[in-house]
Amino acid sequence: MTQPFELPHFYMPYPARLNPHLDEARAHSTRWAREMGMLEGSGIWEQADLEAHDYGLLCAYTHPDCDGPALSLITDWYVWVFFFDDHFLDMFKRTQDRAAGKAHLDRLPRFMPLDPGTPVPAPENPVEAGLKDLWERTVPSMSAGWRRRFSVATEHLLNESMWELSNINEGRIANPVEYIEMRRKVGGAPWSAGLVEYATAEVPPAVAGTRPLRVLMETFSDAVHLRNDLFSYQREVEEEGENSNGVLVLERFFGCTTQEAADTVNDVLTSRLHQFEHTALTEVPAIALEKGLIPAEVAAVAAYTKGLQDWQSGGHEWHMRSSRYMNKGARSASPWQPGSGPGTSAADVGALLATAAQDRLRARSHVPYQKVGPSRIPDLYMPFELGLSPHLDAARGNLVDWCHRMGILQEGVWDEDKLAAYDLALCSAGLDPDATPEALDLSARWLAWGTYGDDYYPLVYGHRRDLAAARLTTARLSECMAVEGTTALVPGNAMERGLIDLWTRTTAAMTPDQRRTLRTAVDAMTESWVWELSNQLQNRIPDPVDYLEMRRATFGSDLTLSLCRMGHGPAIPAEVYASGPVRSLENAAIDYACLLNDVFSYQKEIEYEGEIHNSVLVVQNFFGVGYPEALGVVQDLINQRMQQFEHVAAHELPVLYDDFALSAEARALMDAYVLDLQNWMAGILNWHRSVNRYKAEWLGRRAHGFLPGRVPAVPALSLG
Repeated sequence: MTQPFELPHFYMPYPARLNPHLDEARAHSTRWAREMGMLEGSGIWEQADLEAHDYGLLCAYTHPDCDGPALSLITDWYVWVFFFDDHFLDMFKRTQDRAAGKAHLDRLPRFMPLDPGTPVPAPENPVEAGLKDLWERTVPSMSAGWRRRFSVATEHLLNESMWELSNINEGRIANPVEYIEMRRKVGGAPWSAGLVEYATAEVPPAVAGTRPLRVLMETFSDAVHLRNDLFSYQREVEEEGENSNGVLVLERFFGCTTQEAADTVNDVLTSRLHQFEHTALTEVPAIALEKGLIPAEVAAVAAYTKGLQDWQSGGHEWHMRSSRYMNKGARSASPWQPGSGPGTSAADVGALLATAAQDRLRARSHVPYQKVGPSRIPDLYMPFELGLSPHLDAARGNLVDWCHRMGILQEGVWDEDKLAAYDLALCSAGLDPDATPEALDLSARWLAWGTYGDDYYPLVYGHRRDLAAARLTTARLSECMAVEGTTALVPGNAMERGLIDLWTRTTAAMTPDQRRTLRTAVDAMTESWVWELSNQLQNRIPDPVDYLEMRRATFGSDLTLSLCRMGHGPAIPAEVYASGPVRSLENAAIDYACLLNDVFSYQKEIEYEGEIHNSVLVVQNFFGVGYPEALGVVQDLINQRMQQFEHVAAHELPVLYDDFALSAEARALMDAYVLDLQNWMAGILNWHRSVNRYKAEWLGRRAHGFLPGRVPAVPALSLG
């Protein structure tokens, strides 16, 4: 069969190494697969299939340093996960039987109890039998924290197969940005990272949940998945009818040839590997120092990082050898490695190095303040009607008074003209059209405080390139929010004064747990401002997935949702808010709002502020396309997010209500929460269309730095 495209040069500077216990793992996994019922008689595999796929070789390449028993166990895990994938394809994807597929997936988490002593059901098929056996053999030697992380990763790997099945049912090709985010869950590389911990060293709890370790795992995941998409295109797309392949996604969305799409996927893959290296060499050591890790813990993080690197090299080598994939014409040795064989000259390596340098520099080569003209506003799908509070005019005047009292209009960042152009009370009036006058005032003040802080950080600390002062400011803002009693911190600037005032008013009737939740939400927003500032100082445009996830924080989404939830009381269990459908509903609403903000603010941020945190610019940089093409990607993503919101509200929430046996009161409160989110999106879209903040005429007449003669001094900051 003719290959649909020529495999590209892959960026892989680290040589693959082979575990000496390969033959032991091969023999063990064959016996184990037969004992679990995966071979003859399963209808899925024969022994010849297992031998041709050679998962022992995969694991020996991806885990070159572990001992024989560990390699055999890891190989069994991979045999199981690939059998699950082929079994799910044959039983549910090909038959389009979504209901049976969901029933199958719903049983599997019961075979992964966090407490090893918990009884599990009797297995009914080889997938269940394999999972039961593997879990019982693996968890005794791992911590409770690892068990929790690995079980969650396994559930994501299993459950997100339904996303693939739904896309096949709908004949839908994913948006490129959405695809990268969802592929990470479906593809199972976070699951593979858990087995890297098993083979090398567990990540210390102090850093396991931090952003650098998360980015390390996610960049590893994206690179693994995108590489697999290149090698598996022929089997998945041409033979199996899959829609979930990155080459197909780019080919269809951009209307390019298959070869062009494959080359672009390889460029994205290279970008993610560069991000992995940047994180490993800069952010991981910094977080280890910040968290005070002892030498043994630092060594564990280093071993885990090296294990992820070994997986990349070994996984690539296996793809080039396995009969499962399209690999004719693939280079048998990496041209990045000197002396890698005939056909690889010094000139070849030099050309590759030059290409890699260009790729690395692309994310940091953006020229700020380029003239881009008025922002182009495409058609944005909005099915919900706008409502406005009748107390809007009073809230506008009250907000001006409050900003003066807090000092927000006296620090050289905002004046009354800017405040009027931003008309944040209008936004609040749309977000909650039924609010009391007091609630509307409080909402408008929170919006003003958050918007002011978002403007203040890049202008004050970015202008001075003072990341240390920004970190200290962020720590002090957290101290303004006392969970018990009142803060002893004496406010040193308008942000601190405003936050103490808002905190006092908002939390007066809250329990300590509610205050703690709200404080965490505010902290997430202020810490994301530091992340933006760090990128600004490096002139580094983030990748789309990283950007979208952090954008939810920079927009203050958790803060908004926390305030919405506070009024719903104990009738709605916390598990409902934590469920997949509710998080999907919330993220769809959040992304809709964040992305439409980027569309409207494109000229303001790119031309007048030298900003790099804008999804349109992020897509331009990541996919190497122009403004119109990038705007089309973002527009499509915005509209798909709204359609996802409607789908979840109409089809998934009713099932969730039944699953949790919610009372009539709780169902009514959840329906009200959905309405709150509808108002939130409609109000935000109306505000962007109405205010002067993003309009070319207003932008052209305003100064966009400090106000003349009013450059603020950085206050003498110290932790109280």
